[in-house]
Amino acid sequence: MATIATGSVPRLRRGVRLTYDKTRETHVLLFPEGVLVPNPTAAAVLELCDGTSDVSVIANALRERYAGVREEEILEVLSRLGDRRIVEWT
Repeated sequence: MATIATGSVPRLRRGVRLTYDKTRETHVLLFPEGVLVPNPTAAAVLELCDGTSDVSVIANALRERYAGVREEEILEVLSRLGDRRIVEWT
C-alpha cells in the first residue's frame, strides 16, 4: 500500500457503496465480499470520501460537525479501511 498523508485523496473502491439501512438504523458498507457496519466515526469519514477531497479537507469538514477531530485519527481509520480494500487513493 502507498504511504498516505493529509494530502492523499481517498475514495470508495469500485463496487463499494455506503448506504443507510433503515431497518438497522445505521450506515452499512456494501461490497462484493460482504457487508460491513462501520461505527459512526468511520461512517462520517466515508461519507466524505468522494475522490476529490483530500484528508485535510475531510478533517476540516468533520471539525464543523464534531469537536476534537484530528487528521492522524482520520488517516488511521482510512488506512484500516484501505487494508480491507474498501477505500483507495487517487
